[in-house]
Amino acid sequence: MRRAGHRRASAFRLLAARLRAVRLPTGWPRHALLLGGVLTAWAVLGTAVLTAIVVYVLDVVFLCFFLRHTAFAVSALRHATPEQIAAEKADTLAIVGAMGYRPAVSVLVSCKNERLVADRLVTGLLALDYPPELLQIVIVDDGSDDGTGAILDARAAAEPRLLALHRPAGSGPPGKSAALNHALPRLTGEIVVVFDADHRPHRDSVALLVRHFEDPGVGAVQGRCRIRNAADAPLTRLITVDYLAGYLVNEFGRQSVFGLPAYGGANCAIRLSALRDLGGWNVHSVTEDTDVTLRLLLSGLHVRYEPAAVDDEEGVTTIRRYWKQRYRWARGHQQVCRDYLRHVIRAPHLSVLERIETVMFLLVYHVPVASLLALALLGLSMAGAAPAASVPGGFVLWTLLFLGPLLEIGGGMLLARVRRSDVLALVWFLPMFLVSAVLCAKAWIDGLSGSSYTWVRTDRAAAPTGRVGS
Repeated sequence: MRRAGHRRASAFRLLAARLRAVRLPTGWPRHALLLGGVLTAWAVLGTAVLTAIVVYVLDVVFLCFFLRHTAFAVSALRHATPEQIAAEKADTLAIVGAMGYRPAVSVLVSCKNERLVADRLVTGLLALDYPPELLQIVIVDDGSDDGTGAILDARAAAEPRLLALHRPAGSGPPGKSAALNHALPRLTGEIVVVFDADHRPHRDSVALLVRHFEDPGVGAVQGRCRIRNAADAPLTRLITVDYLAGYLVNEFGRQSVFGLPAYGGANCAIRLSALRDLGGWNVHSVTEDTDVTLRLLLSGLHVRYEPAAVDDEEGVTTIRRYWKQRYRWARGHQQVCRDYLRHVIRAPHLSVLERIETVMFLLVYHVPVASLLALALLGLSMAGAAPAASVPGGFVLWTLLFLGPLLEIGGGMLLARVRRSDVLALVWFLPMFLVSAVLCAKAWIDGLSGSSYTWVRTDRAAAPTGRVGS
């Protein structure tokens, strides 16, 4: 048995080494071939037949996502009520207090020009409820030019648990991944817990996250993030609702239904040995969290979701910031899809259902692109420029497209027990959906064309205010 385990571990390490080298070519010849195939099909089949085929293929795709949304919403509403999560949290903390598993933990944060939040960040991390002798706090100043480094140095001089590292500007690849990798040689914990600079973790977050690592098959754990400045703008109210759906329903559903939650990049933990086997965070990815999720999955390790481990973060307050943030998410997620889709389909250790769910997860930021195509077909049909037969199919497309997300959003709002006045945030759902669809389409086109893109930080505000829901 032990020899077989060593063989599996060696195989996983070999796969991880191969995955580190994965960089699919941007490949305009391949895309030109695809475009040529579409144009040929158009010429052979004609507009009517081709339009009908596209509509009904999209119907099937959107139906699959609708069923996925429905399964997640039903699972969350049955098993993730506030009372159930609170009871499980109380039981968990009692178990954590009684059990002997208390691994050494390194809390890691990357900061770039975070003067507005740096001092508050350190105060919050020092207040974490975990044995001080087992807790190392490492903050990387990633080439800041606004005084962030001086703030961190002053706090580190007074607190031996805090290690402030400085990564000079221009000393390596830009972005969060490279900054986090800069700290890897200095980490002493068995488990690495990552937060973003604007996050305020609850005191028990670390204890709740790390307890899952007693299972040696667990490679990473994700906690729940909430928006703390919902009252700042209509946009932050909508983002709050989006997070309620994302964490209370979608992330919980992925774990409950498939056992495949995602590592989210903040308020999350990863086993240091697994991270080193993977070669650290991928500096070529602008969504290092999604990249890690796929590499852990393909190496045979599991990700877990802990809804009781909560932290509060700052939501963006302007459309410009929203566009920059969500464009990065879309661009990075779509790149991860191009990098790993074929590996997922061929992964022998994944079941058919696990492969289907992972493929759907990888396609999440492609669905808005497909929705624009569906909208275009519907508009052309209603204008008489495309076959009228596609109109019913187009309405089915958009019904499925909106019902699925609305099920998750409604489920999240019910579970969070938001006030009736907060439901008004849904007024912004349709226009923001269209904005998201356009930015996803732009990210997709930019990614296929191979246009250069580097990690972009999200601007912070000085004093976020209230929160919607629980």
